[in-house]
Amino acid sequence: MAAALRKILTFGSMLLPYGVHELRRRLSSRHKISADVARSLAGNRQLAGLHAGQRCFILGNGPSVKGLDLSRLQGQNVITVSNGYLHSDFDKFQSRYHCVPQITYGLMTSEDVIRWFEEMHSHLGAAELFLSSTEAELVRKHNLFAGRTVRYLVLGESFDDKRSDEIVDISRPVPRVESVPVMALMISMHLGFKEIILLGVDHDHFLSSSYQYAFDLKVQKGMDSTANADGTLRTNRHDDFQTLARLWRQYRAIANIAKANGIRIVNSTPGGALDEFDRRPFEAWFEE
Repeated sequence: MAAALRKILTFGSMLLPYGVHELRRRLSSRHKISADVARSLAGNRQLAGLHAGQRCFILGNGPSVKGLDLSRLQGQNVITVSNGYLHSDFDKFQSRYHCVPQITYGLMTSEDVIRWFEEMHSHLGAAELFLSSTEAELVRKHNLFAGRTVRYLVLGESFDDKRSDEIVDISRPVPRVESVPVMALMISMHLGFKEIILLGVDHDHFLSSSYQYAFDLKVQKGMDSTANADGTLRTNRHDDFQTLARLWRQYRAIANIAKANGIRIVNSTPGGALDEFDRRPFEAWFEE
């Protein structure tokens, strides 16, 4: 039955609107939960409210961060993402948590991911790590991140199917994300943070026609399926706008959840295109 359905969707995807592509993506994202992941999810339940009432900074990797004095984050609760350990002054502030979403394999092979994870482990200090459950077997098989707390999220549902404004419970399957800051936002709300500040969450490549970082990539250089090594985009406007529409719906859903639960999310990114949250200059947080 499942095989027949896949054949129908493969043929239909060439004829029908974008919704079929989305349905195929959801079906292909389903996978069995291993014992390691099940234990991790149980542990995630105990994280609920761990930082109740506190403030955190989610540090993205957009080029806008180059103009910020990140050393001011020293002593703050910081959540970094993906290659964020390459930020200038990372050794001064070091993140409490680090997030990596589901990995798209293609240009990046399993061997490349292993090298990336090894690089990540050598730079992250004592940060606790959140990965997608799709990488759990790779981590186990190659004994990666030895001695580090590694937690998993099962990313497979859709924000479009979420009808509740309750905080997303990361001890259960959660919506798949279009960009890692959304994953970090779900985690930070589950942890109980009541004030969440976004930095370096630019999302303006569709305006500049270039995807840049606040630093030079190392192991991952040239392995982005959406951009060339020089930052020029590989995707067309049609595909970009489909992705951006899903991404903005995810941010809108997060904003509604925050509002319903008394959580304040503020965008302190200098510039950028994200307009779902109130703005405040980065420097203002240290003048109080």
